[in-house]
Amino acid sequence: MARTVSTFLMFEGAAEEAINLYVSLFKGSSITQIDRYGPGEGGAEGSVRKADLILGGHSVMCIDSPQKHAFSFTPSISLFVECEGEDELSRAFEALSAGGEVLMPLDNYGFSQRFGWLNDRFGVSWQLNLS
Repeated sequence: MARTVSTFLMFEGAAEEAINLYVSLFKGSSITQIDRYGPGEGGAEGSVRKADLILGGHSVMCIDSPQKHAFSFTPSISLFVECEGEDELSRAFEALSAGGEVLMPLDNYGFSQRFGWLNDRFGVSWQLNLS
């Protein structure tokens, strides 16, 4: 049996910027640990070797990959967030969509009175829903 299951996000140099944005948006979020590359190690000095964070009670791991890859994030996998209120939903949607791509603007889609889907400027896909 698995000890834990976490979402794993791999960045190429923007992990810390993304992490700081994400934990600033949702209550109950915090960075629990950051390990950085040191001088002469595999990644750029000071970049994120591995970070663990909690986003609204959900465990997330992030890294800055020292290797360039021919792939990135895709909307086929997204972080689905049940927001507590209109303020949290609107603030998160605005902050996450800045410099990104709105896939479905905030609206009533029948299955939800207030829902939006976007890719943030780092390429991570988010579905935000008003509980």
